[in-house]
Amino acid sequence: MGLQTIVLETEFHMENQKHRPLGVTIIAILTAIGGIVFLASGAVFLLIGIGIIFLVIGIAFLVVAYGLWRGKRWAWTVTLILSVIGIISASASLGVGNMGAIISIIIHGVLIYYLYRPHVKAFFGKQSSALV
Repeated sequence: MGLQTIVLETEFHMENQKHRPLGVTIIAILTAIGGIVFLASGAVFLLIGIGIIFLVIGIAFLVVAYGLWRGKRWAWTVTLILSVIGIISASASLGVGNMGAIISIIIHGVLIYYLYRPHVKAFFGKQSSALV
């Protein structure tokens, strides 16, 4: 196999790879960090018996981070669902006087907006649906 063949195969492979948007990279990294924090907390809380819950959540975060990083369709859907749940729970928290919940509502709202950007949907293999 000659050098020219290797170069052409490499160029072909690079052209066929999906380009991960910077925002998706940031979200995946933050999700992975959250997973690591939950795992560490779970290890500490195992001593008092509730650590298993934190460990499961930590593993789930890491799985979603992987899916986001790789552009998996299911990761887009899971992130969207969790963001909607985040807005609902923050709204309930706001209803009982937690003004800090406004920040959570804004963050989840921006995340939902970003997930629906055409280039982000394309990265995850989600087709834009035309309105009829």
